[in-house]
Amino acid sequence: MDPEIPANKHVKMAVNHLNKVLQYAPMVAEGRDAQVHLTAQDWQVVADVLFKMDTPDDKLPDAINEYGLANENQTITLTTDDHDIRLDVVAS
Repeated sequence: MDPEIPANKHVKMAVNHLNKVLQYAPMVAEGRDAQVHLTAQDWQVVADVLFKMDTPDDKLPDAINEYGLANENQTITLTTDDHDIRLDVVAS
């Protein structure tokens, strides 16, 4: 986590990114599967909040049932009632 960003701001940024992902995923989904790309910085903010900051689940969007890592910790996975979402870093 960037030491200059307060933890509560970091969580708000991550939740904002997650909400955008949840809105966008249905538009790119093929069946249940959706792949969404984030910038490296945005991906890291989300990863910090999900995996490094012990963020309580009640701070995360309600639509997320499960989350994890795949692809040797290079992909964040989100499971909702309707979609299995992969969050990857956009290729530069």
